[in-house]
Parts: sequence; structure tokens; C-alpha cells
Amino acid sequence: MDSQKHLFSLDPDIHYLNCGYKGPLMKSAEQAAIQALIRERNPTNISPQDFFSGAREVKSSFAELVNCDPFQVALIPSTSYGFATALGNISCEHGQHAIVLEDEFPSGYFSLKTWCDRNQALLKVVGPDADAPTPGESWNKNLLASITSETAVVLMSSVHWMNGLKFDLESIGQKCKTVGAIFIVDGTQSTGAAEMDVKRFKIDALICASYKWLFGPYGMGISYFGHAFDGGKPLEESWLNRTNSQDFGNLTKYDHEYTEDSGRYNVGEMSNFILLPMLNASLKQINEWKVAEIEKYCHELTAPLYNYLKSRNVVLEEEQYTSHHLFGLKLPEEFDSELLKSNLQANKISVSNRGGNLRVSVNVFNTPADIEKLIQSLEASWV
Repeated sequence: MDSQKHLFSLDPDIHYLNCGYKGPLMKSAEQAAIQALIRERNPTNISPQDFFSGAREVKSSFAELVNCDPFQVALIPSTSYGFATALGNISCEHGQHAIVLEDEFPSGYFSLKTWCDRNQALLKVVGPDADAPTPGESWNKNLLASITSETAVVLMSSVHWMNGLKFDLESIGQKCKTVGAIFIVDGTQSTGAAEMDVKRFKIDALICASYKWLFGPYGMGISYFGHAFDGGKPLEESWLNRTNSQDFGNLTKYDHEYTEDSGRYNVGEMSNFILLPMLNASLKQINEWKVAEIEKYCHELTAPLYNYLKSRNVVLEEEQYTSHHLFGLKLPEEFDSELLKSNLQANKISVSNRGGNLRVSVNVFNTPADIEKLIQSLEASWV
């Protein structure tokens, strides 16, 4: 794959290494939004079938991306909505506990903490060994060891949002399955840029915001609910989620049956006529590119940066625990942080500071020139 920057409308003077903050909008998604707005001018252009067709298309595209049945996909407005839906359908026996990652993103942490408080369950926060030179190996080891027969639920990000640290989802999912724990994954910071296979990883619920690596709009999320949630209770009782909802003339012949599988978990007004076309355009493009090719491109793109950091003896995480699309750099004391900040601004480089990490997040819209500018900024910031 070559750079796909031509499919975006990014400012050519800015080096945007910050997809983990928010993904830029694709031109195709922008056009889909414009056409959707034009259609909204005249409601006669929106048929009853349109309330369902757009959602079906989005679900099908996402299902292809994460390897599931489209009927197991639900549309949500945010990750917190998805977490609340999943946790609202998980029971807890006396003496059981829940597990979350150290420094987990707040939405996941607060959702699980509330569930623990409600169920009088212990919340276990699992992190790496304090004396480990890099956290990857010990963090994965500690997480696996913490999952026991007393574990009711594990809620975690697929990669750590601060530094891109990779977790062995396949081993974690298998351990959860073995002990009977529910495995909830926040896929926001990797789905669309790294492999996500809900079957192979034995994920019970995958919750994703769409505005980062899925290049979707803010305010629209998407989720997968596995068979552990069949027959569960949704957060709200939307009329769209009933089996007779497409018969607009007979909606008050109240049908108490929910629509197929995870359709019961769709947010109310899931037919969002503006946001759905945008998300669908992006999902189609990602599936066309193929995630494996996106990963390969990001890996090759950032290789010069890693080589530079190694030449400067910067301590880096082992490759097996490193994401190719998102990573955090713990820069040594020899770096002047204020000078680096100034150099990044002067070179019009957009990155993030998360937990003391210089978080770099790349995608197919980036070019070697972006990485070269970052290296130049780093080199000019040594004391």
C-alpha cells in the first residue's frame, strides 16, 4: 500500500501524527454527509425502508471487519453506552470480582467501578511490575494470572490508549472462557488499524467509538454482542428494535418481540440519516484497504523512527507488545521537554501527551515526510 493521503482533505502544511486523538474525515465520508444533508431538505426523500437499510449496511461492513454475524452488531452513540448495556446484563455472585487495566480510559473504568459498587464486588486494577524496564511482558503475564474462577468480568482496551501497548487478546479471551468470565473489549484505539477477530479472541462484547481508527463521525459508535448477551435487556425500549417496526401503519399493534439477536441493543433513533452514511463510507474503504495492509503500511512507515530512537539508546518496548499504529515514547532526561514542544509547534506536528508519553499515532494518510519531520524535531531537542 502507498500513502492514501489523497483520499483525505488534510492541511498539507500540517504533519498529523495524531489519529489516536481523532481520525480525519475521508473525502468519501464528507460527500456522504453532504448528500445526506441535501436529502434532509425534503423528508419525502426518506422512505420507511431508509430507517433500516443504512443501519443494515453499516452493520454488515463492521461485521466483515471484526469477523462476526451482522445480526450481532448494534449501533450505539458512545462507548459508555455500550459498556452500560453489556454490564447491565452481567450478574455477579458473592465473592466474585472484576478486572480492569491500570490507567484504563475513564469511560471503561467508571463503568466497571459502578458495576462493582452496585454488586458489592471487588475491582482489581492490574498493571505491570513496577521494576520492569518495559511493561509489556509483565503486564500481560500479570493480567492472565489475575483471571481466576472468581472473576466475573474483564473489561479492557485492546491496546493501551496512552502508549499503544499490545495485549494478547487471544490468550486473555481463552482464559476468560476457561474460568467463565465475561470478556469486554474497548476496541476504540485499534479496530480498523489492527487485527480484531471476535471469534478467535473469544470476545463477548466489543465496544468501539467510531471517530478514531474507523474514520467515522463523533457521536456514533458500533458494537458487537456475542451469544453471552442473547436475550438480554437493552438500556432503552426503542420502537425501531421491535420485529414489527417496519410496518409503520401498525406500530400500535404492540409487538413485544425484539428484532434479531443484538438488534435489541441499538440506540434509539439508530437510523441517524447524517452520521450513518459517513460511517458506512469509511467502513467500506477500510474493508477495501484490508487491515493487514494498513498494519503493514504503518509498520514500514515508522521503521525509520524506531531506528533513530535505537541509535539514541532510547528504551523501547519489545516488538511483540508494540502496536504499529499507536505508540507512546518515554523520552529520557536528556530531552528538553519545553524545547521539544517548541520544535513540534514550529514544524507543525500534531501529536499527543498522554500520561507522560509522547503519543504518536499514524495511519494511511501519513507519509515518510511526516516521520522525517518528527525525527528532526526530536534530534533538535537533546540537551
